[in-house]
Amino acid sequence: MSRRAVITAGALGAVAAALPLGAHAAAASDASLSTPVSGRPGPQAPRLRFRSDGTFKVVQFNDTQDDERTDRRTVELMEKVLDQEKPDFVVINGDVITGGCETRLAVKQAINNVVWPMESRGIPWAVTYGNHDEDSLPQSGVDEAGMLEIYRSYEYNVNAESTRGLTGTGNTIVPIASAQTKRDAFELWLIDSGRYAPGAINGQNFDGYPTWDWLRMDQVAWYREQSQRLEKQQGRKVPGLMFIHIALWEHRFMWWGGVDTRTAADAARGKARHGIVGERNEDECPGPINSGMFNAILERGDVKGVFVGHDHINDYVGDYYGVKLGYAPGTGFGAYGLSGAERNRMRGGRVFELTEAGDDVAIATRVVYARDLGIDLTANDQPMEPLPLAPQQQEL
Repeated sequence: MSRRAVITAGALGAVAAALPLGAHAAAASDASLSTPVSGRPGPQAPRLRFRSDGTFKVVQFNDTQDDERTDRRTVELMEKVLDQEKPDFVVINGDVITGGCETRLAVKQAINNVVWPMESRGIPWAVTYGNHDEDSLPQSGVDEAGMLEIYRSYEYNVNAESTRGLTGTGNTIVPIASAQTKRDAFELWLIDSGRYAPGAINGQNFDGYPTWDWLRMDQVAWYREQSQRLEKQQGRKVPGLMFIHIALWEHRFMWWGGVDTRTAADAARGKARHGIVGERNEDECPGPINSGMFNAILERGDVKGVFVGHDHINDYVGDYYGVKLGYAPGTGFGAYGLSGAERNRMRGGRVFELTEAGDDVAIATRVVYARDLGIDLTANDQPMEPLPLAPQQQEL
């Protein structure tokens, strides 16, 4: 079985709280909405705010995915993007590290290599988890909870503690305050999409289906309930973006403009209808079960975009019924890319430029590529020596 519970009492309880089933249930729901929003960064974490001109910039890196001898060009790419874009916040959206780390020290070094570009520049940052982050667990003994402790030991990290009883590690809601008021202007939802599907459910295996994990119902219900709490707390629905590692099924539906066929005509229909820009060089790899998260997002109307990674050589984005769905390309030079001499052509990061407009926030997004930053794209491996650990990380 996967480390993620298929069905838990917590999930069923969250669903019951999320679905109004009469006056008694409505009263219970109102009471639950009076409790604080969960998944917030701790009091010591940096606080984010729009700049005085009403702008805020986010950079998404994805799939840095390496061991302690990270390909040096991964770090070079991150540093050049940060120095060019000067973001206010960075998310590494899953598969931060991968197998090959044989000790706890190696895990810390692999993490340090790719978070130090932000730490050394004083840029707040956070991570989500992907399917590869625990690949080194059998050798290193460090699971996602242990990694979260390492991440949270850094001065500029804003990951929240894990919410008790909720599927996934470190599901986090990062608020961005308005430039003009004390209330939230925007929310960043960082959710753990898991690793792999379980071996079987109710005696039936998943042969023939995708083998990846999916957002579980308690996570969908958690998003819905926290969204309602934020609306009650802030007096309006607060716009935001959601970052998860593994794509939703709706990413695939959007590209093909449908479900049943996958022809050039279907792709042209999807591109025209949804205004898709960017490349799709491999199949989207969602899990075998549609989580229902997109349906919840449509109902709530606050999350304006869902951005993923996982599929390293996709970088497209489109508007799927009012919600931006998109990819950031793989950032890590040590992970798979395109074939042959083009292996590293897609390496990059996605930039989001947010602008306050009254109670709304305008969102513009684009991709910055290693190929435009003077970085060597040779199709080889260029491992580096691990960056030095700060004393705080050495002691963990």
